[in-house]
Amino acid sequence: MHPEPVPEQKPRSLLANIFLSPNERRLRAGWRLSAQMIILWMLSAIFVIILGFLLVYAGGGISSASDFLVFQLASALAITLSVYIARVFLDNRTFASLGLLVNRRMWIDLATGIGIGFSMFLVVFLLLYFSGWVRIDGFAWQTQSAGALLGTLFSYLFIYFVVGWQEELLFRGYWLQNLADGTNLRWGIVLSSVIFSLFHLANPGMSWISTLGLFLAGLFLAYGYVATRSLWLPIGLHIGWNFFEGPFFGFKVSGLSGPVLIEHTVLGPDLVTGGIFGPEAGLVLVPALLVGTLLIYLIYQRHTSIQVSTEDL
Repeated sequence: MHPEPVPEQKPRSLLANIFLSPNERRLRAGWRLSAQMIILWMLSAIFVIILGFLLVYAGGGISSASDFLVFQLASALAITLSVYIARVFLDNRTFASLGLLVNRRMWIDLATGIGIGFSMFLVVFLLLYFSGWVRIDGFAWQTQSAGALLGTLFSYLFIYFVVGWQEELLFRGYWLQNLADGTNLRWGIVLSSVIFSLFHLANPGMSWISTLGLFLAGLFLAYGYVATRSLWLPIGLHIGWNFFEGPFFGFKVSGLSGPVLIEHTVLGPDLVTGGIFGPEAGLVLVPALLVGTLLIYLIYQRHTSIQVSTEDL
């Protein structure tokens, strides 16, 4: 028997080669990413204008946790809507396909990520404390009632949930996965981590060292996605990282400060401690990342079949 002839493919036009993916009827990854950013900027501008009018009308400003939360919610709404629109109408994929399945495992991954975040900054605090580079000055419960203290901690836990959701949805969700579509997983991880670090350039005390630290943090959070093919673990890691770094153990969170449970003074060299930016700008970040990476490996990859294919990299 003679093999059936392979049907000749119709040659693609120049515009199709420039704008469309080779094997499917959707825009190339670069165009999808560009369109998503334009949608995000437009939505952000709309929400900023609305919030500006509301704050002026109320006679207030960004001077409290509640105002900060309002802006974070507006940012999260703009990011979520832009990613949803781009994922469904440009990617021709479902929103859940980014790694957002709602099931029992979701809660396990979130809790595991938060727990790993606690372990990482427990390591940071103990290393600096026993090195004599952190002096404990007091504790919040010495000057605040239990109700006020718990209210503050839960408020910031919710704020950092919103922060973790929006940043992981954008960077480890839409950007990493579309960059991987356009190149490969390795480049998707690297490029999305570079963009993640540059995203914080406006933070107080930002320097080339903190930029490098945030790039490494981006790689670590990307590993949480790769190990599970789900965004719930990196969302949990991000929440735990910010909450235990700042409100709980009392460090600056990427240059930002707020109410803390453990009041202390950092005495060590900035190169190690991170100085005014916080541990992300110090060498103390390295053992924390190693601990976090090891825990992800032991929990998710050592005894499971979830492995990264060398073809993906």
